[in-house]
Amino acid sequence: MSDGEVNGPVPGQDEDAWLLVAVSTAGAADSLRVHVWRKLRGLGAVYVQQSVCLLPDRPPVAGAVRKLVDKIRAEGGTVRLLHLTLADPVERGELIGEFRASVTAEYGEVLERLPAFFAEIETESAKGRTTFAGVEESEADLARFEAWVAKIAARDYFAAPIGAEVRAELERARVVLKAFEAAGVAADTDSSTGRGPVHVRAAEREEHRP
Repeated sequence: MSDGEVNGPVPGQDEDAWLLVAVSTAGAADSLRVHVWRKLRGLGAVYVQQSVCLLPDRPPVAGAVRKLVDKIRAEGGTVRLLHLTLADPVERGELIGEFRASVTAEYGEVLERLPAFFAEIETESAKGRTTFAGVEESEADLARFEAWVAKIAARDYFAAPIGAEVRAELERARVVLKAFEAAGVAADTDSSTGRGPVHVRAAEREEHRP
């Protein structure tokens, strides 16, 4: 088979094929060192020693790494990119375990913070009046959670089991937010027609007294 030819998926290739990236930014600008660190960490790289890391050899990952390699060389750094095959199932299993452990910790942090999202909505709902500002704030919070989880999922190459739990909790958050928003619409509508809560109507009358 010639270079670059693809005959379709090969069973096990996602677990057997790896990229080894060895980088040195000595002599280059500090900004390059930070960029390299952020990019490789963002891809979920597992470091085997200082400045040497491994990533699954998959087209999207390999494409991103090749762009990074070009940038490193263009800005005065040095880099070696090797394509490896891990034939030892034990070694491969340990490496996959490290990748899963890394994203599991990240997913775990999401699960630790999501209860505060639910608690805030519960607190606001208990007040009996849902405000537009409160709904907007909760929407922004959920959007941040969704963006965060999307980044983790992009480097969850080996489907850490906890990912399913996180996705389920995000879906529950969407449902809760939708109900919270509906309550806000109802509260605004009732208030505008004079059927809002007694304390709200009283406050409105107070504001209009001469």
